[in-house]
Amino acid sequence: MAFSQQPERMLLFLQALLMQRTDLQVLLLTTMVTCASMTTSASESVEFARDVLIVDTHIDVPFRVYRHPEIDVVGSDETGDFDLPRMQAGGLNAAFMSIFIPASVDEAGGAKALADELINLVHGIVAKAPDKVAIATCTTDIYRHQKAGLASLPMGIENGAPLEGSLDNVSYFRKKGIRYITLAHSKSNHISDSSYDTNEQWGGLSDFGKQLVPVMNDQGIMVDISHLSDAAAWQVLEISKTPIIASHSSLRHFVPGFHRNMTDEMVKAVGNNGGVVQINFGSSFVTVKARNWANELKAKSIEYKEKNQLDDKDSALTDFGKQWVEQHPFPFAGLADVLDHIDRVVDLAGIDHVGIGSDYDGVGKTLPVDLKDASSYPNLVLGLRARGYADEDIEKILGKNLMRVWATVEKYAADKGYLALCSDS
Repeated sequence: MAFSQQPERMLLFLQALLMQRTDLQVLLLTTMVTCASMTTSASESVEFARDVLIVDTHIDVPFRVYRHPEIDVVGSDETGDFDLPRMQAGGLNAAFMSIFIPASVDEAGGAKALADELINLVHGIVAKAPDKVAIATCTTDIYRHQKAGLASLPMGIENGAPLEGSLDNVSYFRKKGIRYITLAHSKSNHISDSSYDTNEQWGGLSDFGKQLVPVMNDQGIMVDISHLSDAAAWQVLEISKTPIIASHSSLRHFVPGFHRNMTDEMVKAVGNNGGVVQINFGSSFVTVKARNWANELKAKSIEYKEKNQLDDKDSALTDFGKQWVEQHPFPFAGLADVLDHIDRVVDLAGIDHVGIGSDYDGVGKTLPVDLKDASSYPNLVLGLRARGYADEDIEKILGKNLMRVWATVEKYAADKGYLALCSDS
């Protein structure tokens, strides 16, 4: 299929190019707060981050490790944005591991098998350091682990393809520990249309998708509308009997025309639903400059490919991309840009309906200055305090809002006869 028709492949291409570029001018606040000259406010933010509960709903570690088995995120690993030492340094208590299924795998028929493999991979990470990290499959697990000084790894499926058209697979993955499902990813699938795919074959959700949402509600699995087409997102909001999440989405107000982000009306509706918008940190999600840069690189690469009749994997295409990136430095967003998105969700939906879904390990080297990896959460605290947020509201943003939604979903399921399945029970 043509390169221009595969947003998933293009995204991986852009990320690979940025991975090969080191911007020495990027100043990381995370470095500053570890120095002897740290300010009192920065030091207090580090302590605050370590004391409160922090939940990040989208980190793409499993697929990165799947592609590079030599990576050991239990130890220090600078090839990505996440490892256990940086998780601990940043005060991150619960990192939702994304069980990411590429659309290409779905098309080839291997979605469920890959999901099982990635889930096993997460268990393998825990097996290497059971004294430091544990699988979490219910809200009680998260609090128990926090009290015991353990980091938690709950799991969510990104792309509902592994359900393979069977409602029985909801129960299957529930027992496997999955606690949210992003219904689609880069292409429309058998459940839902995708925000990245112009082929909106269902006009929103498929008939199966419309049946699926109530079943997920009943069994205590959060419904995630990130990546969905507008029509599909609105249908989920109409159908769902429990609060929904957008696990890693930002706001279209700041990046007009980028349908992967949410409109103001959607944000308000998520608030009315009782749900939560988890802000994505990726620069191209939070600023129009970064998005325009990505769009221009994509257009130039397609033009070069077609002019020279190149294959998608041709090294000449990669070389062209590298040269273009060198000549056109990526316009990194900053902490302030991410804070702007948080502020707007608060203005539109209220303080109870915003959280964080960084997309660490999922957006390549496009992360903002001061939010470069999993040690950066104290910077977010520092920025929120500078904008006048009270500590109790910062706690909501960092994790309490998501935990409230998760607990509400658990209670609804318990009333339907599906008691929470906890790893520690």
